[in-house]
Amino acid sequence: MAHAEHAVGGGLLGVVLPALAVLVVAGGYLHLARRARWRNPVRGWSRWRTAGFLTGLALLAVALLPPVAAFAHADFRGHMVQHLLIGMYAPLGLVLGAPVTLLLRTLPTAHARRLTGVLHSGPARLLAHPATALLLSSGGLVVLYGTPLHEATAAHPVGHWLVHVHFVLSGYLFAHAIAGPDPDPARPGVRARLVYLGCAIAVHAVIAQLMYGGVGIEVHAPAAEVRGGAELMYYFGDIAELLLAAVLVSTWRPDRRPGRRALARPAVG
Repeated sequence: MAHAEHAVGGGLLGVVLPALAVLVVAGGYLHLARRARWRNPVRGWSRWRTAGFLTGLALLAVALLPPVAAFAHADFRGHMVQHLLIGMYAPLGLVLGAPVTLLLRTLPTAHARRLTGVLHSGPARLLAHPATALLLSSGGLVVLYGTPLHEATAAHPVGHWLVHVHFVLSGYLFAHAIAGPDPDPARPGVRARLVYLGCAIAVHAVIAQLMYGGVGIEVHAPAAEVRGGAELMYYFGDIAELLLAAVLVSTWRPDRRPGRRALARPAVG
């Protein structure tokens, strides 16, 4: 596996393109944040949101560039470090940056209305539901490690990068569905989201335990590397999910009006 992954990730192109992509996205976000402050100096744009988004991008850069990328190409433990950064830690920072809210504040009114219409459409509501996000993120891990897919994608550059794209998009979608500050008309209450998060924690724990025991896992690497990767997934995956749970619980605001209790939406901005 190490030789195949070296062939995938080596070369100047594998360094320049990810770095350039991260810089372009960071520049775009900072431009929109500045524009939001210029259009409404009183309301402005939260520097905490900006810091969260840039932190997420920085974690993506760490995962996709040397030395982590080289470690991932040579050792399954490095692959797992890369997976955790791309699929769990970076998406949480990106989600906390509330990029959709920032976009809605800075787009012309007509375009913002069109975007709002898309966000309220049936397909968008289905895609943003926690059940769908759970299936794509945790279910994707089952398919990747429980079938020959991991070895197949590791041997081909396109498949390798498609796995990265899936990790970051499905991780972003799950973090958004569970605790994102961006508007989401399909998002259920906090109790329901805690259940979905608990399911994700259970799936990750089971996969990590099966991986550690070498049962039902299609990863062709030295046993010590696979066990090390399983330990990283088990412990550091839990930390990422606890951070997500903390963000979720922080949005829980019971309505104080008599005879009725409601769950407040996450604040934006």
